[in-house]
Amino acid sequence: MKKISAFNPKYSLLGFLLFGFSVFSGFAQQKKNFFPPEELTSVGAYYYPEHWDESQWERDIKKMAEMGFEFTHFAEFAWAQLEPEEGVYDFAWLDKAVALADKYNLKVVMCTSTATPPVWLVRKHPDILKEHENGTQMDHGARQHASFSNEYYRSYSLKMIEELAKHYGNDERIFGWQLDNEPAANVDYGDDAVKRFRTWLKEKYGNIKTLNEAWGTNFWSGTYTSFDEINIPKHSQWGMNLYQRLDHSRFCDYETSSFLDEQAKVIRPYANPDQWITTNYIPYYDARYAGASKELDFITYTRYMIYGEHHGIGPKGYRVGEYSRIAMANDYFRPLSPIYGVMELQPGQVNWGSINSQPLPGAVRLWLWHVFAGGSKFTCTYRYRAPIYGYEQYHYGIVGPDGVTPTPGGLEYEAFIKEIEVLRNNPSDGKIPQDYLNRKTAILYDPDNTVAINNNKQTNLWDTEGHVLKYYKALKAYGAPVDFIRDSMDFSQYPVLVLPAYQQMSMELVDKLTAYVKNGGNLVMSVRTGHQNELGHLWQAKHAEPLYELIGGEIEFYDLLRDFAPDTVVMDNKKYAWTTWGDIMHTNTGTESWGTFSGDYYAGKTAVTFNKLGKGTVTYVGADSHGGILERAVLDKLYARLAIDVKDYPEGVLVEYRDGYGIAVNYSNIAYNMELPAGTEILIGEKSIPTAGVLVWKTK
Repeated sequence: MKKISAFNPKYSLLGFLLFGFSVFSGFAQQKKNFFPPEELTSVGAYYYPEHWDESQWERDIKKMAEMGFEFTHFAEFAWAQLEPEEGVYDFAWLDKAVALADKYNLKVVMCTSTATPPVWLVRKHPDILKEHENGTQMDHGARQHASFSNEYYRSYSLKMIEELAKHYGNDERIFGWQLDNEPAANVDYGDDAVKRFRTWLKEKYGNIKTLNEAWGTNFWSGTYTSFDEINIPKHSQWGMNLYQRLDHSRFCDYETSSFLDEQAKVIRPYANPDQWITTNYIPYYDARYAGASKELDFITYTRYMIYGEHHGIGPKGYRVGEYSRIAMANDYFRPLSPIYGVMELQPGQVNWGSINSQPLPGAVRLWLWHVFAGGSKFTCTYRYRAPIYGYEQYHYGIVGPDGVTPTPGGLEYEAFIKEIEVLRNNPSDGKIPQDYLNRKTAILYDPDNTVAINNNKQTNLWDTEGHVLKYYKALKAYGAPVDFIRDSMDFSQYPVLVLPAYQQMSMELVDKLTAYVKNGGNLVMSVRTGHQNELGHLWQAKHAEPLYELIGGEIEFYDLLRDFAPDTVVMDNKKYAWTTWGDIMHTNTGTESWGTFSGDYYAGKTAVTFNKLGKGTVTYVGADSHGGILERAVLDKLYARLAIDVKDYPEGVLVEYRDGYGIAVNYSNIAYNMELPAGTEILIGEKSIPTAGVLVWKTK
């Protein structure tokens, strides 16, 4: 053990600002290809040597390697073992575990332990604990209870990370670093958080006049004369300034992303060029911090499928899971990062859900293949050994509580690893079918929009993510490759671009969309799009007027119905029920009215428009329908008009291509017979894909 002094001022906020930070400067330049393409993917498992008697470590790690795992994952929650007392570091136990992993040819992901500060740090500096809106504090004994906004905590944790990096940064057995664990928006009402919020606002707006204009503080006598007068808004207090709340949520996300970047900057000088740095996010689609930590080499996500929150398809679909969860996570994170991986994938039954059912046999393997289908470079499971004590008792591992017997999920991981070896031994030519590429579609998505809408829904029946899924699920039924992209990205590579409920937009974005269409792009917009400018203010103009050239008409007003009194939109002599939001429009000469409202005082008014503009087209879907039936019908009509060949896969059947391989997975409750082109070689599975089944092929 070695003794280190307790505090280093270079990690203070002042030092942080002086040394410089750029949240949106682009991902850290990759020094090499961390994952050779011929390996396709790699599979690992979390292991916690500190949870088990040292006499069992070698048995466990050897068994992990025998099952085919290629890497393991250490020290994620081990700060108390790494630094048992202030300034005293003990890496000897971890060195033994790393040596055993190396003995059995397992690479190691080394983790920072910032999710679980030791009790001596909490008791000596209780101000590091997050403070709730009501003034109560969190306490030691859980995880993520320390505040990323606390100056001392940020500084001290970075010093601990520096010692870890010094010890393992030039260690060839360590092939990557994970920062924190499932970091989320840092919400804290402590004194340091208030000070940092004020500093963040001052840097963003420059002067108080600009802030007052952005927040609209003339409303309800909310004007500020100094940044020092601003507190963190009480989110539970009715009528709080919406823009102050929105900026506070942005600040909370910034605190998370900036803290991760600080960690990466500390590790980078000590890490050898072969070591990558990442973190693992839970796929929250209202989180701005995902993709904002640009000092990372790439990002990863966590995904659990069976925990009582989703019904799936059919009476037993809850044992397989909601089919869009992995698909959307793949398509959301992939465009945000040079590459991506999945750091936690459920190995079986969990303990922390509302109802912790057993997965259907085959479901774990299905999820592994689905992750692979999206392009993930690796998959890691939480965890190798099922815990026998602590909060996560009853959580399955790859082996059970005896530490020896593989669980059903463990056997499915082993089967997947062997099947990946089949692909490695049957390399493809890497070509992707042209008809698949022709269907490539982007969804323009900004989590800031989602937060803003959810702060001011206008109807409690509105579900932002559910609205996006109506379009996304239709596109996946087409067998379309989908990317969730941001407005700074290139639109031109996508024949079709969908903007579901994109409420806030700048004139620069309107101009960019107009240029995309005039140059031949096909734009689909839905309700609530373009109603506000980038500040979240309504336009000082007709309702959504900046969109009128694109739409080829005007939005006269919007309506919100009661759940007991839905109405319909009529398109091609079919009726589609809606309740939550309707944009009532009229069209210009030359603009096609594809659908009209019926059943209320504005019956006959346009609900769906199709406008040709330059070389491209704009389709506006002015209703949020029940179950997404209208949205699917509009997309069907549009893709037929554009002569884009699409598939018609049933709900729960998803098909993707990567590295020249076709992968089909079946979450539905009935078998699906897959049609394959001539010259196809099946590598895994059969053409008839059962529930939780997988089919993998390549073209000869």
